[in-house]
Amino acid sequence: MKMMKALLAAAIIAGGFGAAAALAATFRFADQGDALSMDPQALNESLQLSIMGNVYEPLVGRGKKLELIPILATSWKQTAPTVWRFTLRKDVKFHDGTPFTADDVIFSFERAKAESSDMKTYVGPFKEIKKIDDLNVDIVTSEPFPILPDTIGFWYMMSKSWCEKNNAKEPVDVRKGKENAATLKANGTGPFMLKSREPGVRTVFVVNPNYWTKIESNVTEAVFTPIGNAATRVAALISGDIDMMEPVPLQDIERISANPSLKLLQGPELRTIFLGMDQSRDELLYSNVKGKNPFKDKRVRQAFYQAIDENAIAKTVMRGAATPTQLMIAPGINGFSKEQNTRLPYDPTAAKKLLADAGYPNGFIIGMNCPNDRYVNDAQICQAVAAMLAKIGIKMNLNAETKVTYFPKILSRDTSFYLLGWTPASYDAHNPIFALLMSPGPSGRGQFNLGSYSNKRIDELGPQIASELDQKKRDAMIHEVFKIHADDVGHIPLHQQALAWGMKKSVDLVQLADNINQLKWVVVKSAP
Repeated sequence: MKMMKALLAAAIIAGGFGAAAALAATFRFADQGDALSMDPQALNESLQLSIMGNVYEPLVGRGKKLELIPILATSWKQTAPTVWRFTLRKDVKFHDGTPFTADDVIFSFERAKAESSDMKTYVGPFKEIKKIDDLNVDIVTSEPFPILPDTIGFWYMMSKSWCEKNNAKEPVDVRKGKENAATLKANGTGPFMLKSREPGVRTVFVVNPNYWTKIESNVTEAVFTPIGNAATRVAALISGDIDMMEPVPLQDIERISANPSLKLLQGPELRTIFLGMDQSRDELLYSNVKGKNPFKDKRVRQAFYQAIDENAIAKTVMRGAATPTQLMIAPGINGFSKEQNTRLPYDPTAAKKLLADAGYPNGFIIGMNCPNDRYVNDAQICQAVAAMLAKIGIKMNLNAETKVTYFPKILSRDTSFYLLGWTPASYDAHNPIFALLMSPGPSGRGQFNLGSYSNKRIDELGPQIASELDQKKRDAMIHEVFKIHADDVGHIPLHQQALAWGMKKSVDLVQLADNINQLKWVVVKSAP
């Protein structure tokens, strides 16, 4: 499917790649958090997928303008309404020297749909994969799925023989804190290989000398360091201890921009930050309301929504580096409608009345889960939300914690109220509709609908959106889904955050609107 022009323009290329680029180099980069595993199917989270995307590869990926490009598949075509044939690249080897074949594709499918996998949404529409020969496979879908190639960019291929040899045939469930060989080791086909792994401390990658194509980077070693404290992260960049960091704290953007030895890259991000509410349990896990669930009442959900001054959050907490939204998708995502993107008004008086009408004139107590090292100013956003809700009588017990413990908790639905961010991996509205808005069900449907919001009409429209070829009909169904969701107050959308990466002036790289940093495009120039 052709992507929108706004999305194609979302990539920012810093500098150029040329012969002056240089001798072999070490690249040291940092983030506020760490990958939780070296298993590419253990956690569907952007930093995790970004880091592991240097070691593992998909059949079809994205280029410097987020356009579809061949990776481990050289071509693909639809041979029947429910069949896509992929021709695999010849002579590709995993890092341990074993060849990549159709057997690995089939194995990676079975592994991704395992109960313990966090990547079921990517292969949910697949019915089976048939091996034609070692270099050709047919992906058979349950229903026609014309956007299939757009949806599999983060479905990374794993070695069948390596996983079997190392007792890692299935990913371990990060919700349960388990480990296997793939947690700390890796064996992909990517341009970089895992050299060493110290969780929470540092992870070292080295260039793959047998990569199947030329790499546009002079980086031979890449050292990743999680630095949770924002001031420490900035200090490490200014002192030269690291070459690149993200995100740049909003309060330090001008400081980084003014430093003559540094540069700042800013751009739009396709991630939507939103709040979710447990709407399935008869009694909330973390509330003083007993015997019933306030969030089952739309009036309560709308009261929470209208008590939150998102414009103030965008201006003050996010320092202007956020765009308030009513939709669960950003501009640039197929299906976005500017006409639908009008938030409910901030109105604490109306919110109080809604609460009173629902039977909670004095409010109630509720627990809230929030990460403090995943999104831009995530903990501060939650603190602001708590303060705003307090004005209508809602007392918030806020638990802001590292994503190492936050994600296992909320992914197991051990939450009543939570903050989450989502970037559609397919750059199409079907992805969040399937993963976030449809009722939890088989094959990854609603896997990240952590509050179990449910509407029968959305469940009917989801599969139709997946299979519809007529773009006008498809867009109409997408808009209907978002109208239903807005009318239900199924979630509380907040904003799309902006990207801010800081780096030495000697670093050239590509900043993409999906916040994926590919080492194969990083060049570290020698000092003049």
